[in-house]
Amino acid sequence: WRPSLLHKVVSVPPSSDKQFNPTGRPPTVLPALRSTLHARYSTRDWHHANMVQLKDSEDSRYCAGRLNTDSMRLMQDKDQLTYQMQEDSRRNLGERISNIHFWRSELIYELECLLKETQALETAKKRLECAADELQGPLKVALECLYHREKRQGIDLVHDDVEKNLIKEADVFKDCQEILTKLAHKISQQLSINRDAQHALEQDLSDKNSAHFIDEKCFNLRNTSDSINFYHGVEKADGTVSVPETWAKFSEDNIRCSQHARANSVKLREDTEVGLECTSEEMWNHFISTNLAFNNRIAEVADAKNKLQAQLAKILQEIFQTEDTIMLLERSIKAKEYPLKVAQTCLARRTKRPNIELCRDAPQFQLITEVYTIDDTLQTLKRRLQEAHDTLQVLLLNKSKLEHEISVKANSFFIDKKCMDMRSVFPSAPRLMGYI
Repeated sequence: WRPSLLHKVVSVPPSSDKQFNPTGRPPTVLPALRSTLHARYSTRDWHHANMVQLKDSEDSRYCAGRLNTDSMRLMQDKDQLTYQMQEDSRRNLGERISNIHFWRSELIYELECLLKETQALETAKKRLECAADELQGPLKVALECLYHREKRQGIDLVHDDVEKNLIKEADVFKDCQEILTKLAHKISQQLSINRDAQHALEQDLSDKNSAHFIDEKCFNLRNTSDSINFYHGVEKADGTVSVPETWAKFSEDNIRCSQHARANSVKLREDTEVGLECTSEEMWNHFISTNLAFNNRIAEVADAKNKLQAQLAKILQEIFQTEDTIMLLERSIKAKEYPLKVAQTCLARRTKRPNIELCRDAPQFQLITEVYTIDDTLQTLKRRLQEAHDTLQVLLLNKSKLEHEISVKANSFFIDKKCMDMRSVFPSAPRLMGYI
C-alpha cells in the first residue's frame, strides 16, 4: 500500500533535462520527490492505530465472551422452559385423558340403562299389539250381534238395553283398541327417540374412544420416539370446534337427553300397564252387562215405534231448517262480496294517487278496516256454512238410521239365542293384558 499522492507524483513522466551524475549510479528519487514525504503517516498515527486495533480487539473479545455467557444462560433457560412446557402439556393431556375417561364411563353407563329401557319398552309395545289383536274377536262378535239383531222384524225390533249395550260395547272395544293403538304408536315414537339418543350416545362414545386413543398416544410420546416429525404451520391452523365448557356440555346434553328419553319410556310403560288393566276391566264389565241385558230383555215395543217416528219427524224438520239456514248463509255470503269488491277497488285506485297525495289518510284507514272487517265476516259466514253442511250430513245420517230402525221391526228369540251362543267365549284377563 502506498499513499495516493506519492503514487501520483511517481507516475509523472521524467523530465527530458539530463542531470550530471559523477558517480555513475542511478540517481535517487528522494531529492527530487521530497514533497511526497509529507504524505506518509506519522509515528503518532501508527501508535494510535495500534491502540485502536487493540481496543477494538478487546471490545470484540469482551462482547464475544458476554455473548457466550448469555447464550449459555439463554440455552439453559430455554431448555428449562421447554422441559416445563412439555411437562405442562403432558399434565394437561393426563387431565384431559382423565376427563375423557370419566365422560366415557358416564356414557357407557347411560347407554346400558337406555338399552335396557328400550328393550323393556319394546316388550310393552308387543303386549299392546297382542292385546289390540285380542280385541278383534270380541269386537267382531259384538258387531255381528248388532248385524243379526238388525234382521228382526215387526214389533220385536226395538232399541232396547241389549242393543244399547252392544253398541256401547262395540264403542268401548273400539275405544280400548284405539287407546292401545295410540299407546303403541307413542311407544313407537318413543323408541325412535330412544334410538336417536342411543345413536348420539354411541357416536359420542365412539368419538371419546378415538380421542382417548389419540390423546393417550400423544401422552406417551417422548423426544426419543420414532413417530415424531415436523409439521410446519400446524400451530396456525385452528380446526377446533369446541372449548372445554362446550365439550363437556355436549356429553352432558347427550346424557340428559337419554335420561329424559328413559324417563318418558318409564312413564309410557306405566301408562301401558294402567291402560291394559283399565281396558281389560272395562271390557269385562261391559261384556257381563251386555250378557245380563240379553238375559233380561224386555219386549216393550208399543210406543217405541211412535218414538222413533216422532224422532224421525224432528230430524226431518231439523234437516229442513238446516237446509233453509244453508240457503240463507249462501245468500249472505254472496251479498257480502260486492261491498268487498267496492272497498278493494277504492283501495286499488287510491294507490295511483301521485306523489305527496299518496297519503295514509282517514279514508285509507277506513277502507282498510272495511276490507278486513268484510273479509273476517265472510270467513265467519263460510265457517258457519261449513258447520251447517256438517250438521246436515249428521242429520241425514241420523235420518237414515231412524228410517232403517223403523223399517225393520222383527224381534226374534232365535236371533238373541244365536247371539248368546256367539258370546259364550271371551278372552281371559291375562290375554286382554297382552300376555300370550
